[in-house]
Amino acid sequence: MRSKSVWTAVLALFVSAAAPWAQVQKQATAWRGAGATPCVGSDGGVYRCRPEAGVVAIHAARLFDSKAGRMLTKQVVLLSGERITQVGADGQVKIPSGARVIDLGGATLLPGLIDAHTHMFNQRKPNGKTEDYMLIAAENALADLRAGFTAARDMSSHGNGYGDVAIRNAVNEGRIEGPRYQVSTLGIVWGAKPPDPAHPDNPLASTVVRSVEDARAAVQEQVAHGADWIKLFPAGAYSFSPTGQDQYEMTYPLPVLQALIDETHRAGKKAGCHNYGGEGLRNAILAGCDTIEHGFGLNQEMIHMMVAKHLYFDPTIVRYTEPYMDDNDAKNTGGKYRIIPIFERAARMAAATPGIKVMMGSGVDGATFPHGTQALEFEALVKLAGLTPAQAIQSGTTINAEVLGWQNELGSIEKGKYADLVAVSGDPLADITELERVQFVMKGGRVIRNELAERRPRSEATGAAR
Repeated sequence: MRSKSVWTAVLALFVSAAAPWAQVQKQATAWRGAGATPCVGSDGGVYRCRPEAGVVAIHAARLFDSKAGRMLTKQVVLLSGERITQVGADGQVKIPSGARVIDLGGATLLPGLIDAHTHMFNQRKPNGKTEDYMLIAAENALADLRAGFTAARDMSSHGNGYGDVAIRNAVNEGRIEGPRYQVSTLGIVWGAKPPDPAHPDNPLASTVVRSVEDARAAVQEQVAHGADWIKLFPAGAYSFSPTGQDQYEMTYPLPVLQALIDETHRAGKKAGCHNYGGEGLRNAILAGCDTIEHGFGLNQEMIHMMVAKHLYFDPTIVRYTEPYMDDNDAKNTGGKYRIIPIFERAARMAAATPGIKVMMGSGVDGATFPHGTQALEFEALVKLAGLTPAQAIQSGTTINAEVLGWQNELGSIEKGKYADLVAVSGDPLADITELERVQFVMKGGRVIRNELAERRPRSEATGAAR
C-alpha cells in the first residue's frame, strides 16, 4: 500500500500537459523569496530558470544532410534560443555581432539522434520501491542524452506504472535532463484466463484485457493518463519444432487486436506492436499496427504488406543478437537450433525491400543493453541488416522523426527546427562506429556536452569568429 500511495503522489507532481518538446519556463510573479525570480513547476514548487541560449553560430568541417543522405563540408549553423535560424556554407552565413561562436574544428555535425525503442525504467522487481526506480529512470535518461539521443520513444515502463509520463513531463519542465520523450506507459497484454480475485492484476504492470470491451477501455485509460503511444503484444514467445522450424505464440484474438488499434487511432495516438512472428505478427500487420517491433519471423509477403499499409519496421537488432540469446537457445534445444540467424535473415530481407522504412530502435533496458550505448544499433543496421551508413543515420533521424510526428521539429539540420545537434570527431559515412563516440551534444540550443572544445587550443575552444 505504501508504494501505491507514493506512486500516486509522484504522479500528481508531474501531470502537467506540457508540450512534448517545449521546455516550460513559467516564472513566479512578485517574487519575495531568495535570489532572482525563479521558475515554477507544475507542483507549484520553484526552481532556478535555465538561461536562454541566445544567438550561437556553430562551425563544422562536415555536416550531415539527413534529408538528402549526403555530407556537406565547411558549414555554419546559426541559432537563436532553441531554434535554428540559418544553415549554409562558411563565408555565406553572416554571424551577428555578439553571437557566441562554437568551432567544432574537423568534426562532423549531425541532427540529434532519435532512439525509437527505449525503456527508461529498469524492470521493476517484486519488492522494488518507486523512489528508487524513479531515480534509476532519471539516470538512464541522462545517459541517453549524453550519448547523443536528444529524442526518444519509450516502449513501456517495465512495471513502473505511469512513471514514464512523470519523467517525460519533468524533462519538458526543465526539472531534469533527458531526451524529448514520447511514452507508451504500461502496455496492454492478453489475459487468457478469467481474473482471479485472490491474485489481482498488478496495477503498475501491463494492463490485462480479456475482451473487446476491455481492450477499448484499456486504451482510453492509458491515453487519459498521458500515453503518447499504446504498446501492444500480439505475438509472444518463440520456440522450435522437433525439426527446427521457428514457431511463435499468438496472444490476442484478431477482433481484440483490431479493437485495440482502432481505439488507439480514434484517440489520435499510434500503436507499437511487440512481435516475434507467426500469426500474431501477421495479425498486427493486417490490423494496421503503426510500428512492427522485432519481427524475427518476417517473410517477404509480410514485408510487402507492411509497405502497402505504410507501416514502419523497428528491428532492434542488437537487443536480440546478444550472446544471452544463444545461451537460451542452447539450453532449450540442446544446442540444435538458434533464433539469431533467422532474425538476421529477416532484418536483411526487410532492409532490402524497396519502400520499407526501417527505424533505429535499440531496446536499451538496463538489463542486457546498458543506457548510453545504443549507438551500437547503427553499426548493426549497417553490418547485419545491410543498410548504408547514410541510410542507418536516416533511420535514427528523419525516419524516426516522421514516426513520432515530429518531422517539422526534429530529424534534420534546417531553419526553424529545434537546435538539437550532435558531433563526432570523424566521418560516420566512412566509419559508422563514430556514432558510438559522440563528443558534442546540444539540445534546444543548450550545450549538454562538449569534449571537442577541451581538445583544441584555447583560442578555438573559446569560439573566436573566423
